[in-house]
Amino acid sequence: MHYIVRTIAVVCSIFLCALLGACGAAKFERASGSNSAKPLVTPQAAAGRKKIIALGDSLTAGFGLAERESYPYLLQEKLKSDGYDYEVVNAGVSGDTSLGGLERADWVLDQENARILILELGANDLLRGMPPARMKQNLDKIIKKAKARNIDVLLCGMLAPPTAGSNYQRDFTMAFPDLADEHKVAFVPFILEGIATKRELNQADGIHPNPEGAKIMMQTVYAGLKPLLRNEM
Repeated sequence: MHYIVRTIAVVCSIFLCALLGACGAAKFERASGSNSAKPLVTPQAAAGRKKIIALGDSLTAGFGLAERESYPYLLQEKLKSDGYDYEVVNAGVSGDTSLGGLERADWVLDQENARILILELGANDLLRGMPPARMKQNLDKIIKKAKARNIDVLLCGMLAPPTAGSNYQRDFTMAFPDLADEHKVAFVPFILEGIATKRELNQADGIHPNPEGAKIMMQTVYAGLKPLLRNEM
């Protein structure tokens, strides 16, 4: 609970403002993802390389950013500079919910030599008021699919604001650490740590990181990912 208490104050203020336009933002994401059932960016496959699958929504897809500014691309460059030979596959789709991720999970995870899954979903469930229990169930199934394939998982958490209601806030926010504990997987408590509420790190919508924000998001993900790489040099 300590990391939830530590970060809840940070996210509350962004949602108090951003959720005033949540319906418009959700529609915006749905529109941007409605014509694509596959990731917006898919690096060229290299069959012999170990793969890290980044499964997520617009935060992963790099909504509003150039390909080279998205966090999966930046992560690929960071891994390379640190001596790790991985191909990072951007399986992010703007507007995707946990259900959409579950529906895509099999073909995403069946890629040859997949070693690690970075799971970043749930923000759109929140924006659309989906029941936290249903979201948790979908994420649970994705994690189980990954583990059945011997793929390590890094679960990225999201926080709900007080405006969602105390019960919804609690159930949504705690779904992520509960899943991480239950499945004993690596965990990032809040993927927008250090970015939320900071205008200079976000696009005009106040929700999606700008290029500088994406760099911070990559570093947050990398810190959670690195323990999974210790035996993969």
